[in-house]
Amino acid sequence: MEYLQESGASIHRRRRRRRAAVTLTFFTVLLFGTFGYAVAFVQGWVGTTAAKPGTSATCHAAPSTQPVTPSVVTLNVYNATSRDGLAASVAGSLQTQGFKVDTIGNDPLGRSIKGVGEIRRGQTGAAAASLAATRLSGANVVQDKRTDDTVDFVLGNKFRALSATPLRAPPKGARTKAAKSTSSC
Repeated sequence: MEYLQESGASIHRRRRRRRAAVTLTFFTVLLFGTFGYAVAFVQGWVGTTAAKPGTSATCHAAPSTQPVTPSVVTLNVYNATSRDGLAASVAGSLQTQGFKVDTIGNDPLGRSIKGVGEIRRGQTGAAAASLAATRLSGANVVQDKRTDDTVDFVLGNKFRALSATPLRAPPKGARTKAAKSTSSC
């Protein structure tokens, strides 16, 4: 039986191709791994849990004892329905009640809200949101990641009219406290 004899050049070519394929595979996997980690880091799935700049775990703002009034609440009035001009007419009513209206338009999140509406607020807008919720009875109050104390007043499909303005102030023990900082952290 005759054995196949390969030339030395073909053996070297085969080894070179194999080395190139292994190297290319390694760097491709490394590239995809790096890209995957970068995406996970940006999304917040991996990384450190250190405090973000400007926040301190030990500094808590002392809430003000003054009740929140409509004149200090800034609202963004959004329409999440197919009814034209709804946000503008409700914004006008809220302005006559003393609220400051900053933005009027369609819901920027594009959600379809099946209920009366939604009150969206940041961490510092709790008191303002509770005051706004008295005007939109039955609305869900949702906390989002905003850093200011503005409140989004989003009107849903079951919205018919604003709730009546409270005629008297709440009892002294039930006063809503503003979340404005009085400390200098």
